[in-house]
Amino acid sequence: MVNETIDNKSLAVFQGKGIRRTWFNDEWWFAAADIIEVLTDSKDPNGYLKDMRRRDEGFNEGWGQIATPLLIETKGGKQRVNCVSTKGAFRLIQSIPSKKAEPFKQWLAQVGYDRVQEIENPELAQKRMKEIYKAKGYSDDWIEKRVRGIAIRDELTDEWKNRGVSEEKDFAILTAEISKATFGITPSEYKKFKGLKKENLRDHMNDLELIFNMLGERVSTEITREEDKQGFIEVEDAAKRGGRVAGNARKDTEKELGHTIISNKNYLSEPEKTKRLKEKNKNK
Repeated sequence: MVNETIDNKSLAVFQGKGIRRTWFNDEWWFAAADIIEVLTDSKDPNGYLKDMRRRDEGFNEGWGQIATPLLIETKGGKQRVNCVSTKGAFRLIQSIPSKKAEPFKQWLAQVGYDRVQEIENPELAQKRMKEIYKAKGYSDDWIEKRVRGIAIRDELTDEWKNRGVSEEKDFAILTAEISKATFGITPSEYKKFKGLKKENLRDHMNDLELIFNMLGERVSTEITREEDKQGFIEVEDAAKRGGRVAGNARKDTEKELGHTIISNKNYLSEPEKTKRLKEKNKNK
């Protein structure tokens, strides 16, 4: 039913028609207008969506909970397009009176099933993740570091949860403490420095930035375990100290290199692999 091309991981094909998608919050999000076009053959899917929201008051009220504007490739380049998760797509098709909806539901169910398999077998998730990053133009070396960094991050947050810290706002505070001690700036400040908005900061870090980020989080995990930290205050102390270790290592590295490793560069307009090759050739 679905044929996903290897060359374009940002596009899924349903019954011969392309549905644009993007990876966000650890799952696929699909362009709402593309789903509507597939199920209705409408020549104006965005207009159809507006009419749906006017007709269905309940659907319109819940729209903000199932949809979010995300960067998607369009004929005019990357633009923000209303996208829905798999769960949101099910809600969307409930409001579309179409005989084509049933096979689409089956397709979405398969997407959900694949995700469950990946949760049960992390190797499948890692394989998929590497393919996604490769399709986006990242080098193999960078991908290995990024994937390793995700594992280290997951291990750290698991420790926090096991020690009584589970609120997202607390995670954000602790992450900011590690970042401040490691790089001298918070993640939000770092994103602004790199010219990012909703994009994932770590997806726009270079090798050294990723390495020191991993070091700060890994040492924080070790301190938390070794000293059996409990509760937010004690865990925060470990986060600051872990970040400080990484920060000192960063400063020593910068002293040897003669320049800062904190970069304002990002990979919004040019893939990491291409940018790396250009820099390598420039330094020859």
